[in-house]
Amino acid sequence: MKKVLTFSLAILLLAMSLVGCNQNTNAEIALITDKGNIDDKSFNQGSWEGVVEFAKANKISHNYIKPEEYTDAGYLAAIDLAVEGGAKVVVTPGYLFEVAVYEAQTKHPDVKFILLDGAPHPAGSHDEVINENVASIKYSEEQSGYLAGYAAVMDGMTNLGFMGGMAVPAVQAFGYGYLQGAEDAAKELGLADGAIKVTYHYTGNFDETDTNKATAKTMYQEGTEVIFACGGSVGKSVMSAASEAEAKVIGVDVDQRYDSETVISSATKGLAPSVVSVLEAIYKTNSWDKFAGTTTYFNAANEGVGLPTIVIGDKKADAFDRFQSFNKETYDKVFAQLVDGKVTPIRGIEVEDPAGIATADELTAQLNLVKIVVTTR
Repeated sequence: MKKVLTFSLAILLLAMSLVGCNQNTNAEIALITDKGNIDDKSFNQGSWEGVVEFAKANKISHNYIKPEEYTDAGYLAAIDLAVEGGAKVVVTPGYLFEVAVYEAQTKHPDVKFILLDGAPHPAGSHDEVINENVASIKYSEEQSGYLAGYAAVMDGMTNLGFMGGMAVPAVQAFGYGYLQGAEDAAKELGLADGAIKVTYHYTGNFDETDTNKATAKTMYQEGTEVIFACGGSVGKSVMSAASEAEAKVIGVDVDQRYDSETVISSATKGLAPSVVSVLEAIYKTNSWDKFAGTTTYFNAANEGVGLPTIVIGDKKADAFDRFQSFNKETYDKVFAQLVDGKVTPIRGIEVEDPAGIATADELTAQLNLVKIVVTTR
């Protein structure tokens, strides 16, 4: 008996070492944070806002847990702690939770998991296994990126930049869509072949660093007018460089106009609305089966992606006021084309590099770029 108690205590201490120990973990709906804080202006914050919106409206206890270690073991320990605290629903924002949720879905069969931007799979494999207690939610980033590129060129910009984090599928899709949107806008404007220049770069991380700022600074010095900052905290580095260069930025995931005057718009995902939709299916409409055991894409047709169309806290404000000429009327027209399928941006291409970093030739050939000249760095 003593050995059993000693072993149990060791397991408890291990779990506590992998999550924040001072957090109140008792809640029916729990969110486990990814890298960064709950106010990261990105995935954590957007997802948490959805939890808070639904839980407060329906008087359901809710909380979040920040893992001490951002590893599969750390994420799983945080999930275990949430379940021990009474969580019936666990929200995990980001593809880094894929392995942890793969383990947790079997370990906690009575708990429902909402995995955003990913699908469960075992470590060392990408073979997806989605149990009936998991809703895999993904987003059509290629559509949101398309709108960003289209808006930039329609606004008169001809020298664009893209700074992605790591070349994971979501970031790739944002970038591919961005190029295609810029290409189509250039065609509509009747611009010459090669009239649009795009500098295309992956930082290899999602961090705010001096190196990332220096890269953005160099791009601006070389004539880039706007950079689509598609890599979490990489955006902070780009905004800092843009502020010094008096240049422009397009944000990502959530509306980042409130972070910097340099942000003219953001290619957003409906993080909060998608979380609310799944929670409503669980608690209000008895339609969990719609999401259970499968991947559901949120796109333009169900308002899962887009550019911001309102300014929070000011109903009379114009969300397109940082553009020179691109406006909501033009936006609504191109958005409608995505909704009805008249425009269908390519989401993925064949890339030889194991890390997923496409060459300029691969981008040009497979995305059918004529008006755009891509330079990778």
